Amino acid sequence: MGAQVDVFAEEGERARQALVREVEAYGALRDPAWHAAFSEVPRHLFVPYYYVSGVTGYERLWSGHPDPARRVRWLRGAYRDEPLATRVRDGELVSSSSQPSLMAQMLEALEIRDGHDVLEIGAGTGYNAALLCHRLGDEHVTTVDLDEEITESARAHLTVAGYRPAVFTGDGARGCPERAPYDRVIATCTLPSIPYAWLAQCRPGALVLTPLSTGLVLLRVREGAHAEGRFLPTSAYFVALRGGNARFGRGRPVGLPRQAYEDDGFRFLFTLAEESLDAREALSLWQREGRPERERFGVTVSEGRQWAWLDDPGGPYAWPLPSP
Repeated sequence: MGAQVDVFAEEGERARQALVREVEAYGALRDPAWHAAFSEVPRHLFVPYYYVSGVTGYERLWSGHPDPARRVRWLRGAYRDEPLATRVRDGELVSSSSQPSLMAQMLEALEIRDGHDVLEIGAGTGYNAALLCHRLGDEHVTTVDLDEEITESARAHLTVAGYRPAVFTGDGARGCPERAPYDRVIATCTLPSIPYAWLAQCRPGALVLTPLSTGLVLLRVREGAHAEGRFLPTSAYFVALRGGNARFGRGRPVGLPRQAYEDDGFRFLFTLAEESLDAREALSLWQREGRPERERFGVTVSEGRQWAWLDDPGGPYAWPLPSP
């Protein structure tokens, strides 16, 4: 039995280091501190089971399967550079573990330094919080999720892995005032706009990174409730935030060419500006501006208003975001 455990541990270590090399090849983990975190935090402890999509629906892989071959399949899958579905209810994805290479890009974009206090919105499996704890120490990390079942599970995973950040159950759109102020806020769920509560709980100069539309916007917080920043180049698809700020975009508009709607760049613009532009207006703008990349877009939050923009916050192409 002991030999089998050792072989299993060796397999997990090989898989983890292979994942680190893959994420490095993707262009992430340039910071030695994050390289160490991804090398040393065991992802498989945070996904004791997960679901893979099959012809007849989701198939559950888990660590306690009596078949050793199935357990090895579970272990290797836990270290693929892929998102993992961890909670499915009535055939709908509720929670997942994000793709590690995307997680690495997001964490490095935050420019985290020693002593920073970080708020994470969306506890998920607890893996991202564990990476933050490895980098900063438990006392500097707070994670929030609306679903008590998710927070309890994340807390259990974190304890097994040896980490004890503050884990709260609550509406992520409200932040976590009990632990404020924060130097960094990172969300791992999609929102239609920026919750003002996050900015109010930040120190001046803080960074906020959140999925918006199908991208990731990085905002710098100034004094009061003012923040501004641009989108990162990468696309990003996350489970939508559930709670007070939850909102869903429109489906494919009637009459819009399929090749346009299926283009990732156009769908980003269309979703971002959906409060102001209809499909044909969005398509005309996208084509006229040379199919702009995500980093040409940004968001400004100021004096109780927030808007997305192309190239210039005060320029001609600006669209109000939904009120939180």
